[in-house]
Amino acid sequence: MNNLGELLRDAPATVRRLARRRHDFDPVALADAQQVRAAAQAEVTRLRTELNRGAKARRSSPPTEEEKEAARALRTQVQQAEAAARVGAARLTELLLSIPNVPLDPVPDGDSEKEAVEIRRGGPAPRPVDGAVHHAEIGETLGILDAPAAARLSGSRFSAARGAGARLERALGDFFLDLHTREHGYTEQSVPFLVSRDTMTGTGQLPKFEEDLFRTQVGGRELFLIPTAEVPLTNLVAGELLDARELPYAFTARTPCFRAEAGAYGRDTRGILRLHQFEKVELVRVCDPQDAQDQLELMVGHAEECLRRLELAHRVVLLPAGDLGFSARMTYDIEVWLPGSGAYREISSVSDCGTFQARRADIRVKHPDGHKTQAATLNGSALPIGRTVAALLEQGLQGDGSVLLPEALAAYTGFRRILPGGATE
Repeated sequence: MNNLGELLRDAPATVRRLARRRHDFDPVALADAQQVRAAAQAEVTRLRTELNRGAKARRSSPPTEEEKEAARALRTQVQQAEAAARVGAARLTELLLSIPNVPLDPVPDGDSEKEAVEIRRGGPAPRPVDGAVHHAEIGETLGILDAPAAARLSGSRFSAARGAGARLERALGDFFLDLHTREHGYTEQSVPFLVSRDTMTGTGQLPKFEEDLFRTQVGGRELFLIPTAEVPLTNLVAGELLDARELPYAFTARTPCFRAEAGAYGRDTRGILRLHQFEKVELVRVCDPQDAQDQLELMVGHAEECLRRLELAHRVVLLPAGDLGFSARMTYDIEVWLPGSGAYREISSVSDCGTFQARRADIRVKHPDGHKTQAATLNGSALPIGRTVAALLEQGLQGDGSVLLPEALAAYTGFRRILPGGATE
């Protein structure tokens, strides 16, 4: 959640900055809501003061019936004023929760991935499109992906893997976690896959994206299936006052992710690029706000290192303001080359959220001199299992129909090559 004072202090500049991400910011409505809340709270304070003054006066002598009636009426007014103050506070909070993070000035203009600015490329030269095969077809030929079985079990946008395919998925998760915990300094976490509404609100998934979430309600208890481990990982420190000397915190977890993708029907219907359920290794860092930009660059390097070790052609792009996620103020996408689609496709988004999520989740930092600030949070995929499998299949396809896997995975899979029919060697 943005700082109310900062939003209103230079309202014209805020309007311009949020317009870059196609958000119609209304400072008048926000200021009015702030004034209504302040006036209601002031009335509560005035009435409570009057009530307390009367109570103090009545202690010196027995109250008359008239004074008792006046006190009862005043208590009713206090209750009404408190109710009005709650309504005013709720309205202001509702407005603030609907405002996305303000993009940083270096973020380029634009509305979609087409306006993303390429920063660099990495890995081997992109494999030519000529003769390339889509990963869904490769997986079927190898006998390691079973789309019909997934459809029978759950319907569209689900996947099933078997044999070497399932082993490859398990190997990738172990490989990513080992890399991040042993070499990049992250602490592995085991977290719930079902979280509360408050937890979802803390990282910005609610109320904005409720239609994209899977929800369950049993025995009157509402819980949401996580769309990414960013949600529980960031909220591990919700409501906490952190010691600045212990920062940054670096968390990682491998979890399933559940997304309704309400606005994505008709896109990427073939294969395993856009699913309702997939697994991903997530990175989260919590730091002092002044260190956020350095931490962002560090995290991009951590995610990119996964692709380097897997010998996958990729590139890093800086997203335009109009394509930023709701909670992000700057995002780098790492895109992997998929020759079967003839395009670079996003495999990781690494975002600097500044203090946006920390305000919503009440994550604060206490500095050595005693002053307190909001923390900064960052998150990134490193990496999703399914999209990595797709890239390995398409970039590793050999002339004989087999798929050659990178050396880095051999210790995790026990094989380097998957042959048609599912055999390995």
